[in-house]
Amino acid sequence: MASRREQLSLFGEILDWMLAPLLLLWPMSVALTWLVAQSIANRPYDRELGDLAREIATQAAALSAPEAAQRRRARSEMDLAVARLLRADDEDRIYFQVLGQRGELVAGDADLPVPVDAQGMGTEVRYRDDVLRDEPVRVAWLWLPGTGDPAATEGSGPMVQIAETLDKRSRLATEIIKGVILPQFVILPLAVLLVWLALARGIRPLAELQQRIRRRESTDLSPIRERDVPEEVAPLVSAINDLLQRLDQSISTQRHFLADAAHQLKTPLAGLRTQAEIAERELDSGHGDPQALKQTLKHTLQQIALGSQRAAHMVNQLLAMARAEDREQALRRQSLDLAELVRDVVRDFVPKALDKRIDLGYEGPEAGQIAPIQAQPVLLREMVRNLVDNALQYTPRGGTVTARVMPDPFGQVIVLQVEDTGPGVPAAERELIFRPFYRALGTNVDGTGLGLAIVQEIAQQHEAEISVGDAHPRAGAGGPAGALFTVRFPVQAAAD
Repeated sequence: MASRREQLSLFGEILDWMLAPLLLLWPMSVALTWLVAQSIANRPYDRELGDLAREIATQAAALSAPEAAQRRRARSEMDLAVARLLRADDEDRIYFQVLGQRGELVAGDADLPVPVDAQGMGTEVRYRDDVLRDEPVRVAWLWLPGTGDPAATEGSGPMVQIAETLDKRSRLATEIIKGVILPQFVILPLAVLLVWLALARGIRPLAELQQRIRRRESTDLSPIRERDVPEEVAPLVSAINDLLQRLDQSISTQRHFLADAAHQLKTPLAGLRTQAEIAERELDSGHGDPQALKQTLKHTLQQIALGSQRAAHMVNQLLAMARAEDREQALRRQSLDLAELVRDVVRDFVPKALDKRIDLGYEGPEAGQIAPIQAQPVLLREMVRNLVDNALQYTPRGGTVTARVMPDPFGQVIVLQVEDTGPGVPAAERELIFRPFYRALGTNVDGTGLGLAIVQEIAQQHEAEISVGDAHPRAGAGGPAGALFTVRFPVQAAAD
């Protein structure tokens, strides 16, 4: 069984998206700070190391003097300078090397490596990182001006190198890192707290909107003021207001429908009560002709039966209206043969047509000769029954009612028609007759006023178009125009 998906939290989602980049950038900031600290720590010590390299280079340049006395004096001064150099730093070990014109060792440490990219370099101080005796060192080196010795190779000559271990540099870089990183351990939780507080303050209007909605009465469907909510929430509030407006219209329609239904049911129920009271009064009188009493009671019982029949018909129509408005039921469609369904409905109404001496018939293809349509069978049968029943109600004795199915030769629609020879529907009332409980004036036809409203609702559920016109427009004043109800099912509703 699939686990239920956890409900998302807007607060947690925004907080995650705000803190995740912050927590991701913090290690990158630490690494970048370390690199910058290394660069900052190298600058002053590189400058000092370069000055030492120049000082020794000055002393080493005198070693190539032409007189021996000058060379001895220069060597002595260089030894003193190197001794001062080695004693000047108590933290790091310092190494030096002086190479001659041909690359031979003149003084210093022989194991100090020569730079591999020394070819073609000038006399300026250069710096590099190297390893001496398995220990990382920082090296400053420079070439001395050549003496023009023909035995010297190109790119070689006097060279001075000063190497220093990295203890002071690492200590300074560590201090810089501590000075920058340690405050971040305080700033980062504080930033998280401030983000949390800011986010909580930012979504507070949503909580206030929720409280305003909760405090509303169940009958209060007035729109929510959009000016009282943040701009980002305004579209949501607008959608809620639209829903409230449609809900208000739906509830108002249902309220009017219930009021009309109660009013319509009150008439047959009042008739039943009146007839029952008449029968009770006649029985309580205890006098009069027994035959007359029998006739009176028979007539009263007939009226009671007729009234109960009307009430039952009204209840059935109300149930049919409820089924027609059920959107979920309308979606349960299946393939139906419209011609077969109409023939079955016409067959069911034959006894009623014979009782009223009305010629009821069907015109159209036989079952299976037209393409089936996709429809809800109960609703579609209810629609056809109401159309045929309405035609029989308004057609006088000796009239004609015809149910007709016509396939479209162009394949656009499938047409259902119900035609009668009744008084017809005036043009001014053709929109009104589809309203619930509307009854055409000037007719004495007994009915509930719900039949055509049910027909229209079912047609809308099936994306069909319904219209009403004159069955015999040329009859004019010479005879009844009759009514012609036409329902057109679009091709997409008929497609399998």
